[in-house]
Amino acid sequence: MYAIAPTFDIDHSPEWGSDRLDLDAYLRRIGYDGVRDNSLKTLQQVHRAHMSTISFENVDIAVGRTVSLDIAELERKLVRSGRGGYCYETNLLFAAALDRLGFPVMRMLSRIREGDTRRRFRSHTSLLVRTADEPDTVWLADPGYGYAGLIEPMPLRDGARATVGAWSWELGVDDGHWVLRSQDGEGRWSDLYVFRPERQYEVDYRAAHYVSSTRPGSPFVNRLVAQRGSETVRHRLRNDVLVTDHPDGRTERAVLAPGEVVAALREKFGLTLTDEDVSLLLGFLQRGESAAAC
Repeated sequence: MYAIAPTFDIDHSPEWGSDRLDLDAYLRRIGYDGVRDNSLKTLQQVHRAHMSTISFENVDIAVGRTVSLDIAELERKLVRSGRGGYCYETNLLFAAALDRLGFPVMRMLSRIREGDTRRRFRSHTSLLVRTADEPDTVWLADPGYGYAGLIEPMPLRDGARATVGAWSWELGVDDGHWVLRSQDGEGRWSDLYVFRPERQYEVDYRAAHYVSSTRPGSPFVNRLVAQRGSETVRHRLRNDVLVTDHPDGRTERAVLAPGEVVAALREKFGLTLTDEDVSLLLGFLQRGESAAAC
């Protein structure tokens, strides 16, 4: 039953705050100056521009700040302050922009696998989108996954495959769920996450976000995480370890000094960091070094 494309309309609910998003500022932020319509071409271009500009990162959570999903705060942080965000932040911002452009969007919560088929709680957000020129096709969109995430949307069809640059993805159905898989540089496929096409509401996101951003044991609490993928390279930073994956299967791993971590966040992940950000980050990293030495 989950191989059947769901039906959904443009989400005019005020709970998402989409009408408050400064669309002009958002499009300038991602460098998009193309046509503003709800066509497949626009969806592809805006998705690619968003992913290439706004990195996955959890700096605020790592240093102990509270993270808000209110659209005004997402705009302040990700659009006007040159920062990235983790999946709830960046994909909800993207969804609001799609609302403003006239795309029907379904916001979903997904279960991360990352190669592990254990059943986990729904901690990731992804989107289903329809376009005006291909109304019979539903597209999986997700510029906020991170290093191995989709560069462009792909059609929600069992067995669908998409290739952008050096990387490939495929969709399948497993145990009543859709599963998104990614292929690495050596040709191996691994599951990224699974989902059911079920609309989620703002209250669902508040609950999932609270758990992900505050629960001890969450991969984002007391850890620094930044990720960025492109057609030619994938970067992953966890605390002071930077991993770079290449299409030919080579993987580089470097342990960075605290100052080098700050430089990598700016140079490889494109983050604009204030003096306060840097001070808090250095304190966080130095505490980690002290704990590792004990």
